[in-house]
Amino acid sequence: MWVMPRPAVPPARIFAELAPPSVVGTENEPAKAEGALSLPGAREVHVSGSAELSARPDRAQVTLSLSRQKAEAAAARSSVSRRLDYIAQAARQRGEALENNLTVTKNFSRIDNAYKMEAEVCITFSDFGKMQDVCNFLVEKLDSSVIISPPHFYHTAEAANALRRQVCLAAVGSAQQKAQEVCQLFGQSLGKPLLIREEEVKEWEGHPENHTASFSDSPSLQQRLQSATIYASSRIFAVFEIKGDRKRKKAALLNLK
Repeated sequence: MWVMPRPAVPPARIFAELAPPSVVGTENEPAKAEGALSLPGAREVHVSGSAELSARPDRAQVTLSLSRQKAEAAAARSSVSRRLDYIAQAARQRGEALENNLTVTKNFSRIDNAYKMEAEVCITFSDFGKMQDVCNFLVEKLDSSVIISPPHFYHTAEAANALRRQVCLAAVGSAQQKAQEVCQLFGQSLGKPLLIREEEVKEWEGHPENHTASFSDSPSLQQRLQSATIYASSRIFAVFEIKGDRKRKKAALLNLK
């Protein structure tokens, strides 16, 4: 019996797409990679970003202490009052003009047969150059009965809050730049942020390197500024959308015989 042979069947062709490598993390444990594409279907990029910034003090307070002891009460008051007026005038002319930057406290007491008048003047400066000018002038013009303390540097609440905002924004910018570079590496376009979470915030005063150095008993003005400088760091985790047309992916051709 003759049997008609079957026609030959051409070999099948199967295309398998090679997806870009991916690293995926959970909500509690984000991906360890600095910047990683998530699964192809998710169309997301997960990145972390960090930043560290510092801010020098924006205020300085100088305290001047003076006292006079006289046999008569009026003489003690008059002597201290003249010096207080002179200090206030010098501060206004050479330093800060606002009245609320200068505060005065007085104490009047009797010691045996004499009267003692004490006063303390606190002047707050925002311009440290003017502060030095005023202090140098008063040291030259006033006698040893007036004691000028070293300046106390500090930050206003506005300055500290501004530093916290700036370091957070810098960390977000770092994460966005990283996500942009990762997308460009795989021929993708970065989209809008889907999640931005600040995971860690740290603040400290004085740089750690300065703590190892032993300051003298009378630190310089620059050393006092360094010790009062505040530092802040921020670390964030962000998820960005991947948008735009995908470039043609690489394909592997498998021939089955």
